[in-house]
Amino acid sequence: MPVNNIKGEIMKDPQNILFIVSESVPFAKSGGLADVAGALSGKLAEKGHRVTVVMPYYAGIPVELTRSPEPPFPMNVWMGNTEEWCLVHSKKIQKNLHYYFIDFQKYFFREGLYHDHAMHDYEDNPKRFAFLSQAALYLCKTKQIKPDIVHAHDWQTSAALAYLKTHHWDCPFLGGAAGVLTIHNIGYQGKYPRDAYEYLGFREKDFVPEIFEDHGGINLLKGGIHFADIVNTVSPSYANETLTPEYSHGLDPLLRKKGDRYIGILNGVDYAKWDPSCDTLIARTYHTRNMEGKKQCKAILQKKMDLYRQEQIPVIGIISRMAAQKGLHLLAKSIEAIVNNMQVQFAILGSGDKNLEDYYGSLPRKYPGLIGVHIGYDNVLAHAVEAGADLFLMPSLYEPCGLNQIYSLRYGTLPVVRATGGLDDTVEQYDESSGTGTGFKFYDATPRAIFDTVGWAVSTYYDRPKHYRAMQERAMKKDFSWEESTLRYEEAYRRAKEVKKTYDIKHTL
Repeated sequence: MPVNNIKGEIMKDPQNILFIVSESVPFAKSGGLADVAGALSGKLAEKGHRVTVVMPYYAGIPVELTRSPEPPFPMNVWMGNTEEWCLVHSKKIQKNLHYYFIDFQKYFFREGLYHDHAMHDYEDNPKRFAFLSQAALYLCKTKQIKPDIVHAHDWQTSAALAYLKTHHWDCPFLGGAAGVLTIHNIGYQGKYPRDAYEYLGFREKDFVPEIFEDHGGINLLKGGIHFADIVNTVSPSYANETLTPEYSHGLDPLLRKKGDRYIGILNGVDYAKWDPSCDTLIARTYHTRNMEGKKQCKAILQKKMDLYRQEQIPVIGIISRMAAQKGLHLLAKSIEAIVNNMQVQFAILGSGDKNLEDYYGSLPRKYPGLIGVHIGYDNVLAHAVEAGADLFLMPSLYEPCGLNQIYSLRYGTLPVVRATGGLDDTVEQYDESSGTGTGFKFYDATPRAIFDTVGWAVSTYYDRPKHYRAMQERAMKKDFSWEESTLRYEEAYRRAKEVKKTYDIKHTL
């Protein structure tokens, strides 16, 4: 069954929207969830909706970011048969946008958001984030906030939708709220042992395979999907893919059961930060009418990455987590063949799996001047790669949405991507006969497919420069701003309220 952006009447009346998130820029970030939470909440507020965002007060959040004239206040939260007390800090960010930070040192005063420095999940993660979810709803009671929509994100706050339907259905401040769940990456589901279930306080009758039970343990994302009025993921193609066993990590039966209440909404990007015409982090700005600045950005990138200073050789950029999902283990089996058989350079920025870090980190010594690698993350260098590279490679096994390919389009750095999820939705395949398209796509997740498609892109750069330049201009004019995506979320909220109304009628009869 195809899943697309829903269409319909857009909300005309301002809504009270409760965002419950485990991370949000500029306060805490480990991935794209933080970007979406920060950008979408701000856009909704700009459109007149009243948005309340609740997130943890992590140890790593700079105090100056949360400083506010409003003093923190204590709040009690019941978890199962346990009463917990926390502090709540609040900060008004802009008109209609208010953040609340749950300060509970037992759970959030740690070095990492979800795991320690050795990448081991905290064993009490189900308690930590179920507490966050419940605390957000208790906050509504305490501050007499009456949301129309409770919007949860990923497994970390899925529990909020279960609490909303089973614990707070009769609360005057929560009983009328519809629940929306956004799945940013279905590969992470919040699977933990059953021994936390009593503390979480879910009903015993909900510990079944259709809701929370998963091979004897807890699966928080499953519960969120079950109790949500609307579920969405972050691109239409990824929504379709996750209805299949190959991509769903076991949750396709639950998603298929949602029917037209499971949709795909493509993420937007923040062009105030990612646009070469106004980017303050790159060597020289440029735009479609004058591309001279990109040449200077390329020279600076080559210098930063210890690459040969050759203007005519194409630079292939990569910015990625070094993980199996990103396909870098496949690239490891083809990158040396690419360098040995094509006139190219690589500028690689990323970190993650130790074996991949070691492999890619060794390549500059083996191919000096041709491969530059920076292990870690550097935001300034990331902008330099986007602006200075000629091509951008993303060989992902799956990609819910992806942002770097969208950034690359705006910077005239043509994407070379595997046609999956958001990569397939945002990159238009090059047509060699007409010169149309915005990038190069391949379908097989194999080293050979990567080699062949990179070769196709490199040959276009050298042999069909007019096509390459026309594709650059077309790519840079593409618009994936948050304006359209925000409209789609407004439509999802409207639909969620309709579903909730039907649910209430059914359960009142």
